[in-house]
Amino acid sequence: MGKFFSLVTITALSSTLLVAGTSKMDFAKVYEKECQGCHGPIHQGGVGSDLRPQALKKKNREFLAETILNGRENTAMPAWKDKFSKDDATGMVDWLMDWKNTVELKLDLAKVKQTWTKLADVDALAKKYPVDKDGNLKYKGAEIKNVKDITFATERDASLVDFIDSTTGKVLSRHKAGFAVHVTVTNKANPRYAYSISRSGRLTMFDIGAPGQPAVASVQVGQESRGLAVSPDGKYILAGNYNPGGAVLCDAHTLKPLKAYDTSRVIDPDGQINPSRVAGIADTPYGPYFAMALKDAGHVYIIDYSKPNFPIVGDVPNIGKILHDCFLNENEGKDYGRYFQIASQGSDLMGIVDFKTKKLAAKVYTGKKSKPHPGQGSSWFNKKMGKQLNATNSMNFGSVVIWDSPSWKVVKKVKTAGGGLFVGTSEHTPYIWSDCVLGKPENYNKVYLINKETLETDRIIEVGKEKGRLIDAKTGKVIQKWDATQYERVPVNEKKFGKETILPPVAEGKHGAKVKEPVQPRLLHAEPANHGKWTMISEWTTGRIGIYDSKTGKFIKYIYNLTTPTFTYSVEHRQHVPGA
Repeated sequence: MGKFFSLVTITALSSTLLVAGTSKMDFAKVYEKECQGCHGPIHQGGVGSDLRPQALKKKNREFLAETILNGRENTAMPAWKDKFSKDDATGMVDWLMDWKNTVELKLDLAKVKQTWTKLADVDALAKKYPVDKDGNLKYKGAEIKNVKDITFATERDASLVDFIDSTTGKVLSRHKAGFAVHVTVTNKANPRYAYSISRSGRLTMFDIGAPGQPAVASVQVGQESRGLAVSPDGKYILAGNYNPGGAVLCDAHTLKPLKAYDTSRVIDPDGQINPSRVAGIADTPYGPYFAMALKDAGHVYIIDYSKPNFPIVGDVPNIGKILHDCFLNENEGKDYGRYFQIASQGSDLMGIVDFKTKKLAAKVYTGKKSKPHPGQGSSWFNKKMGKQLNATNSMNFGSVVIWDSPSWKVVKKVKTAGGGLFVGTSEHTPYIWSDCVLGKPENYNKVYLINKETLETDRIIEVGKEKGRLIDAKTGKVIQKWDATQYERVPVNEKKFGKETILPPVAEGKHGAKVKEPVQPRLLHAEPANHGKWTMISEWTTGRIGIYDSKTGKFIKYIYNLTTPTFTYSVEHRQHVPGA
């Protein structure tokens, strides 16, 4: 991808392959695939620690190698001993300590435009396969009744976006969409169109109203990307980059790039001029705005897409260090979607940015070393308190932090079994659902169901290697047990679908032989589906998605034959969540 961007600074080149002992590992390649998502493309840190030589020079090499092999408790750092030998770990440490930032890239709109690819005729598909304004499919032989019945799922290590019929659990199609597909969103003004962004910088647009949910366009917006948002009027989509730092605004009907917002030279919280990644991005129904968080600079930019040339009309500084993900408030009435709530993981707080004043309204401190990670976040009205409440997970330890709006006071911290990444809810469930995916192996197989009125944990979902259990959190009584036997995936071959490469779905309910050595299930990201009747929970390590009753937490069934499923995204649910 280097050819698509302008080179700004070139320093002395360093080797990308060092050999320590018997290690033949390509450390640069492994770092790019496995490490830079948390530690950053120029090793500057983020979710993970700063790994630049200056930050490592006082560290003990043996301690660092041990950390690679065995991970670090209460952090996002996993153990790599199954993939790294001792020599590999030592070699990686040597490579990190000798690493030089050889190239800094600047976002170049002209180069991005060269990567735009039309994969299908959007208007011809819409004419041939009509979908009405409410999302109903109006042609014979349609696989589903309404596009809002679809839930997206991402298969991280298989680089796939899947489309699932949320009313049955049937996988409709699986599409290659770039390495580690990270975020998927829908067009609220025209929900037949869906979009995904991969960590490898590929932005893809799909027509989920046509048979097979074909990809209709793609563009390479960067080398490493994260955030994505579509304007409520359905006209524009904004994609955020880690590398080169910045964001790209595209036409949401064609995916053609319109403007690049470069963040290769911005002032950071320490007053230094440095590049910044762009992290959380959100649209809002409050006004014609996008908000984009400058991860390393501690700023939030507000873009007005209704004005010529889509200017930045707000710059909110001094929020905190290491900005990450975000969500909007759901207060009813005129303040609906008014506040952009952004996690600052380096300052252990949630920054509250006001779209009305374009200023920082408050800082909600989530606890020392808490590293908030709201994921999709939770915002709901608590009848007992008569207040709108909001919640985030904490990455470093098991704590769900709850605060009210618009007074922005913490009202409760609910203890869970381990650090989590996602906390979610909907109007159809009495709970907020919090995972423990960053906890210890004996705990990352749990999801806590916290009562939205009492703010106490009512139930716990726990999936073992062979059995699943729904537990009453207060009495310890097992409410339900189910068969959680793990099965091998049914192999399928890639095939061409128009101009795409796809993997055909396996028949619903079909699976391979029983796994001889089952692993501990790692549960994450609870998402409402099937018009609120179900909640889907991904099992990263077992290759399946569990479906649960949203009102009771009881297990219903599994979707099998997936590869490291991570996020799920219900079109119907997200139609009603501001900024999602």
